[in-house]
Amino acid sequence: MGNREKAYKLLAVQMGMSNSKAKELIDRGVVYVGNKKVAIARGELPVNTKFRVLKVSEPKVIFENEEVLALNKPPFLTSDEAARGFKGVRLLHRLDRETSGVLLLAKKSSFEKRATEAFRARAVYKVYSCWVQGIVSEPVAIEKPILTIKRDGFAYSKIDSRKGKEAITHIEPVMIAGSRTKLRVVIETGRTHQIRVHLKSIGHPIVGDSQYGVMSSQTNRMLLHALELKLLGYDFMAKEPKGFDQVGGG
Repeated sequence: MGNREKAYKLLAVQMGMSNSKAKELIDRGVVYVGNKKVAIARGELPVNTKFRVLKVSEPKVIFENEEVLALNKPPFLTSDEAARGFKGVRLLHRLDRETSGVLLLAKKSSFEKRATEAFRARAVYKVYSCWVQGIVSEPVAIEKPILTIKRDGFAYSKIDSRKGKEAITHIEPVMIAGSRTKLRVVIETGRTHQIRVHLKSIGHPIVGDSQYGVMSSQTNRMLLHALELKLLGYDFMAKEPKGFDQVGGG
C-alpha cells in the first residue's frame, strides 16, 4: 500500500503552502483527486497522491450607490469572505458557501435598518435557480416547518411539525434534462437551508448537495443560485455562473 499521510499535509507540501492554508482549502471544498472531492482534511491518503485545486472567483459588483452594494457571490466563498473585500459595509443576509448569486450589503446604517425590517416583515422577493435530482413536472408549494440546530459553528435543519418555524417555498420546473430538473424557486420565508431541506423532503434534493442529498461526479458544487432579490424599490439580478446548465443537465 505504501506510505500514507494526512491529506492537508500532503497538499501543503505539494503546493508549497502552510498546513493551515491547505486545511482551509480542503474545508472550503475546492481540493480534488481526479474527479473526487477531498472531504476530510485529516483523512489519510497515499503520499504520491496528486491534487487538483479549483480556482475561487472574486465577487462581482452588480450595483452600488451611496446606501447599498449588491454582489454576485461566487461559489466556495462564505458571505463574510465575500464582504471582506469592501470597506464600511455590513451583510444584510447570507448565502451558503457553495451557493452563488445576489448578496446584499448595506453602506449606510439607515438603509441597514430599513432592509433588516423588510426581511423581518417578509417584504423581500427572493428567486433562486437550482438543479434537482429526479423529474418535477408541475409547480408545487412546500409548506413544512423547519427546525435548525446550530452547534460548533455548524448548522443542520430538518422538518419538524412540532418545534419547527413556518417555512414556505414555491417551486416551478423550468427545464428537464435526463433525470434532473431545473427549478425556479421563490421563498416567502428565510429559514436556514430552507430550499435544500424542503427539496429533500419531497424527494428531489439539489444536485451536488452533500449535506442533504448526494454528491455528484458531474459537478464540484451544490447547484443553487440566488437569481433575484427585490426590496425597498430595488431589483437586483445575478447571472448564473458559466456552465450552470451544462453540469445540471449532465
